[in-house]
Parts: sequence; C-alpha cells; structure tokens
Amino acid sequence: MPEWYTLGVVALVIVAVVVVIVRFRVNPVIALALGAAAIGLLTGLGPVDTVSTMTQGFGDVMMEAGILIGWGVLIGAMLNELGAITRLVESLMRVFGRRGIPYALGLSLATYLQTIFVDVLIVIAAPLARRIAPRLGRVGTGIVGVTFAVGLEMGIVMMVPGFAAVALAGLLGVPLGVMMLGGFAVVAPTVVLTILLMSLFFRLGFWNPERDEQVVVRDDDEAVAAVSTGGTAQAVATGHDPLLVSTETGSVRTRVGGVPRGPAGSRSVDREEREQPLLLLFAPMLVALLLIAAQAVLSVAEVEVPAMQFLGSPVIALLLAVIATGVIGRAAVGTKRIEKAVVKGFQDGGQIFLLTGIGGSLAAVIAKGDLGAVLQGYFSATSFAPLLLVWAMAAVLHIAVGSVTLSAITAAGIIAPVAATMGLDPLLIALAAGSGALFCIHVTSNTFWLLQTFLDQSVRGTLKTVTVGVSLASVIALGMTLLISLVLP
Repeated sequence: MPEWYTLGVVALVIVAVVVVIVRFRVNPVIALALGAAAIGLLTGLGPVDTVSTMTQGFGDVMMEAGILIGWGVLIGAMLNELGAITRLVESLMRVFGRRGIPYALGLSLATYLQTIFVDVLIVIAAPLARRIAPRLGRVGTGIVGVTFAVGLEMGIVMMVPGFAAVALAGLLGVPLGVMMLGGFAVVAPTVVLTILLMSLFFRLGFWNPERDEQVVVRDDDEAVAAVSTGGTAQAVATGHDPLLVSTETGSVRTRVGGVPRGPAGSRSVDREEREQPLLLLFAPMLVALLLIAAQAVLSVAEVEVPAMQFLGSPVIALLLAVIATGVIGRAAVGTKRIEKAVVKGFQDGGQIFLLTGIGGSLAAVIAKGDLGAVLQGYFSATSFAPLLLVWAMAAVLHIAVGSVTLSAITAAGIIAPVAATMGLDPLLIALAAGSGALFCIHVTSNTFWLLQTFLDQSVRGTLKTVTVGVSLASVIALGMTLLISLVLP
C-alpha cells in the first residue's frame, strides 16, 4: 500500500482512540482494542489475521510482563496492609532531616515503593507530608508537592517495579533487570535535579503561598474525606493518622490498611498483631530487586552462574518476595488480613493486566504491516531522531488522553517495529517513551487532582508542582536517555 495511506490510517485511528477516550469516556482498554482491530482491517491484514495477530500480541506481552505485574501487585497490597509506608516516611524524616527529606522521599517514591498503587500511596503518605512541609520553610508545600509528583510519576513508567515500566519492558522485549538498571540511571539523577531546580525556583519567587496553597484536607478532627479514582475508593483519615476514619462508634480501619492508634496517638495493638521492624517489612522486595540487578550485571558481563540465573530471574525473585512478605505479614497482622489484602490487590490489578496486554495487541498489528519500513525511511542514521520522535509522540498522546501509562505504551507500540530494523536498543525506546509520557500532566490526570486535594495546593499551585515540575523532569529524563544512547553499543 502507498506510504501516505499507511501513515494516514495509523494517525487517523490513534486520533479516533484519543477522541473516544476523552470525549465519549470509553475505557482505554476497549478503545485500544478497537483501534488495533481498525488498523488491521484498514491496512489489508484481513479479519482472520487481524484477530490472530491481536491475540498473539496480547499473549506475547503477558507472557513477558503479566506474572511480574501480578507479583508486584501482591507485594504492594500486603505492604499497604502492614502500614509500612507511614512508618517509612516517618523514618526518612528522622534519618535525613529537613534538608535531605525531599530527595530521600522522592527517590523512595520513584523506586522501591512502586509496588504500591499511586492512589493508595498518596492517601497514606500525604498527611505525613503535610506535617513535613512547614519544616521546609515558606515554600515547603510546593517542595513537597513537586517531590510527590516527580517521584510517583517517574517511577510508574521508568523504574521497575513500576507497572508501566514492566509493561514497556515486556512490550519491547527488554530484560527486566536491564530495564531496572537503565531506568535507575535515568530516574535517580532526574528526580534529584528536578527537586533541586524546582526548590530553587520556588525560593526565588515562583511559589506564592497565599495563592498557591489551599487547605482542602485537614489534619484535625473535622476532616473526613474520600477520593474515588479509577473505580477504587480510598478513604483518608482524620486526626493525625491517615489510616482511620471517625464514626459515631469510634475509629475504624479503612481499606488502605495500617495499624489503629488510640485517641492519644498511641498505637493500639490487638492480640494477633505485632509490629515488625521496618527493614524486615521491605527486606523481601529489596532482596528481590538486588537479585534481579545482580543477574542483569552478570548477563552483561557474559558470566553464567546457574544459581543466580534461577534466583535472579524476575519471576522467581519476585515470587520469593511475595512468599516472604506474606509470611512476615501473617506474623505481624494475622492470616485473615493478609488474605484480604491479596484479594484486594488482584481486584485493583485487573485493568493493569488488560491495558498491558492490549498494548501488545496494538504493537503486534502495527508490526505486521509495513509501518516500520515506512517510518524507517524518515529517520536519519543517528539514534537521536527516533528517540526524539518517540518522546514527542508519547508527550502528544499524554496531553490528549491524560494517562501516563496509556501514552507510553501506545507510543512504544507504534515505534517498536522500527527499533528492530534500525538496530536501536529497545531499552532506549522504553526510556524515551516513558520520559515523553510525563510531559504536561494536567487536569485530565487523576494524579493531578489527588495531589491537589491531599497536599493542600490550589489548582494554580498544582499546575506549578505537577504540570511544570513533572514536565521539567520529562525533559531532563530525555536528556539522560540521549546521553545513555551515546554510550550504548
């Protein structure tokens, strides 16, 4: 078929997908599935081949990423039930102090805390963050806001175990250990630089507390709030504990887990509940990530150690982490609560599984046609051009749709067929798509409104911390990705 026809069909279908998601509120999974089918039929793939290609693409990606996303969901659900996040933020404040807490918290949110769902993480940690803000000075609310926004969003798409990062790795065939090391090489400096620069801008006058702050959720007895996003209702706390909701009969535990406290703020521990050391709660996940990273290093060095090949396999390493976290959780809060947390984790993970698989279907349909050959003709010999294109494509999709995950997966799926023919490392494609998907997070994003509500920001302030802050991170991350492209073979 003519080049203009192929390009026109794909462009038209992607625009149509954006419209039905934004304008008609069609679920992204259904919209992407319809888009994949339309591309297959309109580019001459035929009904039978279109269906088989979609099915094959779904299966291929889920084979790579599905079980890993499942393990991550379970670990996050159990850590959430154990109240580990609240205790972690308190510990970080004690260890790193006033100057270091934004960087320590930002890196924590962007790395090992990515097994926790973003909505839950915000609800749990926000009350503690609001108490940290005054210690950072007049612009403390702005610094905390950008710390949360950059840490959370960077981790989702660029850092294993973030579910979008795992999905991108599966879609592009990037070994998970390589994705984790490459993602960390981009995420760590980007988070630190962005928080540093935005803090400087805020102190130079970019942040105006009188206009950029707005108390929406309070840490006093009159505050009771609930937020519903993505079909998951999360309760937020009253008093000084983000894990309790006041009722006529007293305080009860909410769905976000944790340990009840008495009226004076003291921890009340029931007969089956024992507080475990914080390091012990996170140890299984941290050990799993270290095993995966170690095996990735050994693979790059072309060293074969059979025991490490087994234990460092992401499927086995995370499975062991699930089992160990479950054992620790049962000892801490009892079997019944851990079982409930696991069930809740599977419920929350349903759409993630489908979105990841359908992203694979779209990529498979595009790869089956001749779009890869068409796009390759427009690229120069340097690797910069395709990476910039991936970044721009993901950025435009995100501005239109408002979903970081959806825009990253869609952009990577469109460009994936080109990567193989050009010899471009798929890791770079994943990093470029992830960084582009972070550009211009705005009012169509659930995270935007969660951070605005729970971190006491006005809409004007949230545009500064989330939209400007994460867009700056997006550009810095692109620069880091381009630097990595210079050293990769």
